Amino acid sequence: MTESVLDASALIAFLRNEPGADNVRAILSSACISAVNLAETYGKLVQYGKRLDDTIRLIARLRLRVVPFDAAQASIAASLWVPTRSAGLSLGDRACLALALHLDAQAVTAERAWAACELGVRLVMIR
Repeated sequence: MTESVLDASALIAFLRNEPGADNVRAILSSACISAVNLAETYGKLVQYGKRLDDTIRLIARLRLRVVPFDAAQASIAASLWVPTRSAGLSLGDRACLALALHLDAQAVTAERAWAACELGVRLVMIR
C-alpha cells in the first residue's frame, strides 16, 4: 500500500467523524503525519473544546508515525511558497506537502484549494 501523509484537516475529519472520515480510516495503517500537522491538529481540537491531554492520548492510541520537521523538509516547504501562495496554503499545508514529496508518498487532505496547485504530489481528497 502507498504510504500516506495526513494533513491536519484529514486527521481532524477522522477524529470528529466528519465527512471523509471513512476515507482516512481506510489508509490510517499506512499513514504518517508531520510534527507540524500534529501540532496543528492538537491546537484545532483544543479550539473545538477538547482538553489537550485527552487529545494527545486519543491521537497516541492511533499509533501514527510522527515525522519530525527537519531542514530538508523546510527547504521543500519554502520552495512550495510561490506555487501555493495564490491558493492561500498555510505553512502547515506546505509542511504536509513537503513531507509527501520527501517520502514520495501521497498527501491526504480535506483542503480543496490544494487541487488548484501544480505541485507534483499525489493528492487524495477525502471529500
